[in-house]
Amino acid sequence: MNRREALSRVAWVLGGTVIGANIFLEGCKPADKKGMTGLDFRPEDIAYLDEIAETILPVTAGSPGAKAAGVGAFMTVMVKDCYTEKDQEIFTEGMQKLQAACEKKNDKSFMECSPQQRHALLVELDTEQKDHAKNKKNDDPNHYFRMMKELTLLGYFTSEIGATKAMRYMESPGRYDGCIPYNKGDKAWAI
Repeated sequence: MNRREALSRVAWVLGGTVIGANIFLEGCKPADKKGMTGLDFRPEDIAYLDEIAETILPVTAGSPGAKAAGVGAFMTVMVKDCYTEKDQEIFTEGMQKLQAACEKKNDKSFMECSPQQRHALLVELDTEQKDHAKNKKNDDPNHYFRMMKELTLLGYFTSEIGATKAMRYMESPGRYDGCIPYNKGDKAWAI
């Protein structure tokens, strides 16, 4: 699967565009990109992002969750290497905002919350980011939770686990056959 296909799939899932997609398509090296100097994610940050991603895409009977795919580490690489300085700041500040919202709502950190408490918080943040996207003007900053959600989906469905366990995968599909029967509940094809 190439970058364009992966981005179009993630955009399709989210019903829109992916933040920073032009940077992904340019190979993560835009000429004018000047990221945050000294931006470094600690192992605790990766574990925190893994838990956020796992809440977005949890383990199911048919497939492992986002944590098994290493989505937290994927997010840190993408933010560090591919996001503009402005989006890097929004993302890193968003990690703190999510923590503050969790502490306000549950009187404990995100890592200490139950899966149900985490899910309830992320549902609220998802509603907030959808409202933000609906009313967003061109110069308005991106919403941090949308970034986290997009990176979770992109990281998971482009990982080996996502492509082979959550979707059907055939390494060499051979000829095109447009008349393959679809059965309700079949997984989508990974390319």
